[in-house]
Amino acid sequence: MVAAQETNLQKILEGTSQYLVPLYQRPYQWGPENFKELWRDVTQLAEDRIDDVEATHFIGSLVLAPIPGSVAGSITRYLVVDGQQRLTTLTLLLAAVRDHLLEQGSATRRDTDRIHNQLLTNQYEDDPYRLKLLPTQADRESYAAVVDSLPTAGSDDNVGAAYRFFRARLAEPIDPDMPVDAVQIAQAVTTGLSVVSISTHPGDNVHRIFQSLNNTGLKLTQGDLLRNYLFMRLPTRSDEVYRTHWLPLQNALEDNERIETLFWLDLLHTKPQVKQTQTFAGQQSRLEKLATEDEIVGEIERIAGLGRLYRLMLHPLEEADSAVRERLVHLSEWDSITPAPLILHLLVLRDRGDATSEQVARALLYIESLLVRRFLVGRATTGLNRVFPAAVQELDADLPVDEALHRYLSEGRKHYATDDRLVDAILSSPLYTTGRAAQRKTVMVWIERLFATREHVDSRSLTIEHVMPQTLSPSWRRELAAAYGDEKVDTLHDQLVHTLGNLTLTGYNESLSNHDFGRKREILQASSIRMNQEIAVYKAWGPNEIEERGRSLSERIIAAWPGPADATRTTGDDNPLWASLNRLLTLLPAGRWTTYGDLARVLGTAAQPIGNRLANAPAPNAHRVLNAQGEISAAFRWLEPHRTDEPREILAEEGVRFSGNRADSGQRLTVADLEQLRVEVEEDTDPAE
Repeated sequence: MVAAQETNLQKILEGTSQYLVPLYQRPYQWGPENFKELWRDVTQLAEDRIDDVEATHFIGSLVLAPIPGSVAGSITRYLVVDGQQRLTTLTLLLAAVRDHLLEQGSATRRDTDRIHNQLLTNQYEDDPYRLKLLPTQADRESYAAVVDSLPTAGSDDNVGAAYRFFRARLAEPIDPDMPVDAVQIAQAVTTGLSVVSISTHPGDNVHRIFQSLNNTGLKLTQGDLLRNYLFMRLPTRSDEVYRTHWLPLQNALEDNERIETLFWLDLLHTKPQVKQTQTFAGQQSRLEKLATEDEIVGEIERIAGLGRLYRLMLHPLEEADSAVRERLVHLSEWDSITPAPLILHLLVLRDRGDATSEQVARALLYIESLLVRRFLVGRATTGLNRVFPAAVQELDADLPVDEALHRYLSEGRKHYATDDRLVDAILSSPLYTTGRAAQRKTVMVWIERLFATREHVDSRSLTIEHVMPQTLSPSWRRELAAAYGDEKVDTLHDQLVHTLGNLTLTGYNESLSNHDFGRKREILQASSIRMNQEIAVYKAWGPNEIEERGRSLSERIIAAWPGPADATRTTGDDNPLWASLNRLLTLLPAGRWTTYGDLARVLGTAAQPIGNRLANAPAPNAHRVLNAQGEISAAFRWLEPHRTDEPREILAEEGVRFSGNRADSGQRLTVADLEQLRVEVEEDTDPAE
């Protein structure tokens, strides 16, 4: 016999209780994608609760089995039969919030004590009953280090990775468009996340229950649920409506996942913050207000009409107007769901006669411009899942839709880069390491089209090529040293190798390889790609030529993708390089170290700017950055006036071993290690994908 009730994390964790993950459970295995999804859900919920304090978000079930012979009169103990991954992650998130608040001094001691003493530990119990959650043996040491705030917290395993991920997210600069702080996030986690707690009877076979819970089966999608719900509301007209409206909708969109997405996009038009996982609940709540069969039929007719417009987004070559078609093709190639609610809204306006094709084409260009300019300055997709749905509600209805959208995108912190900011990023930012690889290639293909190429180039066979190679051959090094001085070669190379001015497209990546520029020039001259022919005009290739080409490409980009309506606005200290540096430093595991040069390589800059930044601006885990020999830099100093402790002693407490003054090279994070950390935490996918 089992008993189920809906509850929240606070009610589960408060009181003298302990939750043990049994031996037959696998160790903690959640990874970056799980962390990202949970973080999106929690931060969205925290935002929702600003306007509606009762807002909740369902995250699944937790199956608990009471352990016979619990400590009498003191503590109640349960086996976590199912749900340990969620429960472990949520407590690690609470620990990260606690430590963030302590570090920032941005909350009362009561807030942090409550998290530690009521939600993470049984304050008055000794081991082994002290921790609220007791993971499997493989995870206990790492988990306890986090809960107890030991120097080894954030170790190099999955438990440590979760803790470091949430510390990095909490350390992100506050966005005025998302006015939630760590305390509100903690409240969303403890009282806003809804979970069904299922308790077994003491005589139940919990191992068998565990096995049955983990059997897989075919699950209904939210689109299936909505279809079933709608047709249950049509007792006399279901056959007719299915034949005349629903079946054409299915044929137009071709699969159930797209129908589910359509229902979600429709919901976003009136509820911009709703998650795709909430589609059925949100639509059902709205549809329950319809009382008659005629009203249900009218709703299905409306959805079918939206489906015809959504199909144009999926198959843009079917669009009749050439200007709108060009923009829809581009936005389809961008391969992102985030602009979809706004694009669909623009097509709806045109369909009902409230906008012309010319206005819609111009509005779509502004969407494209925002995407391109943000991408080129390293902002990628951050916050766009809020920007585009909100536009549907916030556009000025008294203006033509293209002008209204241009104004909306130009206001607030939407990171719509000005011309000056764009040029600066093109000349100095590492485009090759920015965002999603597919979108890097898309931007390069779009830039090639700016050359008015008459011959169609099949982009599927193209790859991005560095003109000055990623690794300098002896001949490249000699040529650069002769022009710029041997001592400057590595610094200039690190600063410019990944910038747009040094990148091109080619179908001959293997043959270009590491050839000297003379040979590359011959290959590029013979290319059908126009940007390659432009490079081949140069007699030599180095920093001066890269800058000159970067400026030339900037002019084309600025002309093709218009900037914000108010080009005089300032962005303040908005350099994404330092935000990326701080994020990466937060992710460095305890017991590991890295160098200024390796950080620079990953971030696409040089070691000196990294060193200067760490010497003059607060940054997390700066003591874990050593020089190339594994020694603490002579220039290192704590920026907190009260700190006098030796960085080597801190590193030793965290688990770094020293031989003389040098840290153990076996504990050094390689460039590949840092790249992996960066990829795991970057928000590079759409929240609905």
